[in-house]
Amino acid sequence: MRDKAKILIVEDELSLACLMVAALTQAGCDVEAACTGKKAMKIASENRFDLITLDIELPDTTGFEICSELKQRHISRHTPIVFVSGKCSLEDQQRGLDAGAVDYITKPFGMELVPRLLAHIKRTPTHA
Repeated sequence: MRDKAKILIVEDELSLACLMVAALTQAGCDVEAACTGKKAMKIASENRFDLITLDIELPDTTGFEICSELKQRHISRHTPIVFVSGKCSLEDQQRGLDAGAVDYITKPFGMELVPRLLAHIKRTPTHA
């Protein structure tokens, strides 16, 4: 087990991405961020992450498409994925979970974000 959990945040809203990076870094995580699907897939193919967060609406693709692709790749097949999105309909939430996500957090989120993300990392066999 690594000392620090490694997390990839995929979020195109810069202020929100910075907030998430700061909160998770303060919690002791090693965090990288991407603002497009293309950049996220490049980073995810070059690194092993303990958790990935995905926004649904990105400039070049959707989080649903990224999630499905990540779940097909050997390096990220077992990585927990959590959607963090402003799309809060039950249909979107179900679609995210069906795509392979372990959780779906709606924006605006509160203080629960970091503990929920860290809980998913602790549940992963490599961190158990």
